[in-house]
Amino acid sequence: MDNRKIWLDGEIKNWDEANVHIMTHTLHYGLGVFEGIRCYKTDTGSAIFRLNDHMERLFNSAHIVGIKMPYSKEVLSDAVKEIIKINGFDACYIRPIIFLGSNVFGLNSKGASVHSAIVVWKWGAYLGEESLTKGIRTKVSSFTRLHVNINMTKAKVCGNYVNSILAKIEAVENGYDEAILLDVNGNVSEGSGENIFIVRGGIKTPPLLSVLEGITRDSIIKIASDQGIRVKEEVFSRDELYVAEESFLSGTAAEITPIREVDNRIIGKGVRGPITQKIQETFFDIVKGRNNRYREWLTYI
Repeated sequence: MDNRKIWLDGEIKNWDEANVHIMTHTLHYGLGVFEGIRCYKTDTGSAIFRLNDHMERLFNSAHIVGIKMPYSKEVLSDAVKEIIKINGFDACYIRPIIFLGSNVFGLNSKGASVHSAIVVWKWGAYLGEESLTKGIRTKVSSFTRLHVNINMTKAKVCGNYVNSILAKIEAVENGYDEAILLDVNGNVSEGSGENIFIVRGGIKTPPLLSVLEGITRDSIIKIASDQGIRVKEEVFSRDELYVAEESFLSGTAAEITPIREVDNRIIGKGVRGPITQKIQETFFDIVKGRNNRYREWLTYI
């Protein structure tokens, strides 16, 4: 039996016993919100990266879709630290999720009970260990990133990720590592679960109008700016991506992953570029507690 523990509605549950009813509303209709957070091992203990910012986004997501949070940010933040310690992890991925219960059914979710869970597990490099140095092959997806008037694109809503799942499966089944989605105007938006950057002179990343407000994205913008590298939030097309000097994806799961190829076109020299490497190395120094300039981004357990 798996001896790991899960935090569920204020209680510590055994992994195999943290269950929900088959009529759980979120299972059927997708209305729920979640976060992805990482805890890293540092020389002075385990530290959660930008925990407060992730909690802020979780609560913003719930507010956007009209879910009343059952716990405060402080309670959930403490629960994150507690469940990591109980499981004995020095580094892990963290998944808080807020979902609707089984007491209400149908599209009108008013009156549905609201539940919270926090799950932690060991998770290495999302796109493979070699991806961080060698980069990945990507494909522009036939699926379009959700329009801002189709769904709430600034919230991490469970159901929104069907769009991402379809794009990811299509890319992998065609021999690629990841998908890149365009927006409704045909411009580059993001990966299936990551923000995207290109290097052409300086750094460009799509504006927030068509992408999720990534916390790793925000970190990269701050890191690059502090290093004197110009960062522009600007619309760019697929063909501009093709001729970029460098490109990389960012996200809690993907961290900072170089792109070496898009649609069978080599990006730059087909290897991790110098700017990507510099930002990536700074990022890993930060999350592993080796850069005191950004110490406020770490919550030590």
